[in-house]
Amino acid sequence: QVQLVESGGGSVQAGGSLRLSCAPSGRTFARYAMGWFRQAPGKEREFVAGISWRGSSTEYADSVKGRFTISRDNLLNTVYLQMNSLNPEDTAVYYCAARNGAASIAAAEYDYWGQGTQVTVSS
Repeated sequence: QVQLVESGGGSVQAGGSLRLSCAPSGRTFARYAMGWFRQAPGKEREFVAGISWRGSSTEYADSVKGRFTISRDNLLNTVYLQMNSLNPEDTAVYYCAARNGAASIAAAEYDYWGQGTQVTVSS
């Protein structure tokens, strides 16, 4: 069974940093575009960042540009989301997703999802 497993979430104070990781089990996602999404309580799931399978192309939501960085290591079969200058509005469950195709900001276009990891930012 294919599964994406996120790790690295936790609680941090405003201004702090966290690095999320996403590693698949069951198969390699080296040829898949990868994305990070998040969902805050009472809100819809929203796109955060995406990266092409080669890692040569990235895209970010306006709300995280300049603060978050998505990267991948295809040899380790792992995708990362470095989050700096966190603020309380970044509090959410963060999900990793894989898409057999180009990176996309649309959650519906992703084929595989992780269970999510909680990120809580206190003021």
